[in-house]
Amino acid sequence: MSEITSAIKQICEEKNLSYDAVVETIESALAAAYRKDFGEKNQNIKVEFEPETGKSKVYDIKTVVEDLPEEELVEIEEGVAKPQDKEQNNKVEKEKVVKSTEGKKIKGGEDLSSDSSSKASATEGALAQEEEKKKFNPKTEIQIKDAKLTKKTAKIGDEIKTKLEVPAAYGRMAAQTAKQVIIQRLREAERETIFNEFKDKEKEVISGVVQRREGAIVLIDLGKAVGVLPPDEQIYGERYNPGDRIKIYVKEVRVTSKGPEIVLSRTSDEILKKIFYLEIPEISNGLIELKAVAREAGARAKVAVFTNSDKVDPIGSCVGQRGARIQTIIQELGGEKVDIIQYDEDPVKFITNALSPAKVIKVNLHAEDKKATVMVAEDQLSLAIGRGGQNARLAARLSGWKIDIVSNESEKEKAEKQEQGESSAAEAMEDKEGAEKGDEEKGAEKTEKKEKVKKGKKSSSAKATEDKAKKSEKKEEKEKQSQSGKEETIIDESPERATE
Repeated sequence: MSEITSAIKQICEEKNLSYDAVVETIESALAAAYRKDFGEKNQNIKVEFEPETGKSKVYDIKTVVEDLPEEELVEIEEGVAKPQDKEQNNKVEKEKVVKSTEGKKIKGGEDLSSDSSSKASATEGALAQEEEKKKFNPKTEIQIKDAKLTKKTAKIGDEIKTKLEVPAAYGRMAAQTAKQVIIQRLREAERETIFNEFKDKEKEVISGVVQRREGAIVLIDLGKAVGVLPPDEQIYGERYNPGDRIKIYVKEVRVTSKGPEIVLSRTSDEILKKIFYLEIPEISNGLIELKAVAREAGARAKVAVFTNSDKVDPIGSCVGQRGARIQTIIQELGGEKVDIIQYDEDPVKFITNALSPAKVIKVNLHAEDKKATVMVAEDQLSLAIGRGGQNARLAARLSGWKIDIVSNESEKEKAEKQEQGESSAAEAMEDKEGAEKGDEEKGAEKTEKKEKVKKGKKSSSAKATEDKAKKSEKKEEKEKQSQSGKEETIIDESPERATE
């Protein structure tokens, strides 16, 4: 084994490339180096390289095409010849088509002017195709009349290989060019290999290792490539620590300027299906069928299972002994709750099972709208709907029916409630009327009281004046009496004084 061969095999192992792809890369690099130092303008250089001997052969390869009139060929800078004045000819042809269709009528009297644009476009397409056919590239093509000068048996479509002299050595610039070509071609080959490999795994579930986090994006190591887990594809509240091995869904593989981009997801229903296939042998063997899956990633999921065998319990097989299997699945999903539902072809039974753990009394189906009205007990209403409507929403997605949940109130209870409502409304009206009447009566009473108060005030003031008058009269009488008493005493005392 030569040193070149061993180097090629080492590159193949490191880059995960095929041996032929690396050899083709070396041939392209040698062709670029030859063109740099020894090539001419209209040569299509191809190199055949033999890794074992390290020798190469250089050829100028051209494809034989039909002859074109010399007056219609004009060379351009890249060595491509195109028909002369073809654009003017196209314009003339378009004008002819439009003029020929304008104003014409068929026997039925229909105007053809509406079809003029479509005919013009069709003619334009035909002319464009004809123009493409007649393009001549002297770098990669040779006319048949020139090809027969080199090879008499040449036919249209044959390849004419003209052997060129192999140089003893290449210059420094040519070697640098060859190096750049090898690096670029190997990178392109590696990207193409990765793209083709993961394109085949698109819409599948694979395992990966959390590599690192860049902002809100998590990078997952997939072995030969690194996948991207965007924020909207992550489970809310789930932690992705470097080194953790997780199962991920390959949502999309696309080509970008930086190479193939692998978009991953943790919220897909396919992850749950894949985990069930891996953890439950009865499903992977086909004994139990996984009919439907409805999931709200990170919170809750419902899985419908079915079996044709009477000896197998589909729900018990999925749960496992003491819940061992279902616990493994829950741990793989980061603690997400999983309800296992018995599938039934009867929509009524299937909807009833899908709404578990709530107990259903009655299901009415409306096949035209694919809508189901489910009746449950009053104490089961909140359980059937679930927190934030989650249970009803998952049941609808699982069964494919729109579900409307109502309570089982009887007609009598409804009538009683209606009567109670009417009586309460009447009482409210009576209370309102009574309040209005009471307000009027209260107003009258208030006015009477005011008048009484006013009268009382007047009588009290009159009494006060009378009392004052009486008091003044009494005072006058007392004063008169006191004065008359003094006079008497004076009269009595005077004779005594006289006798003395």
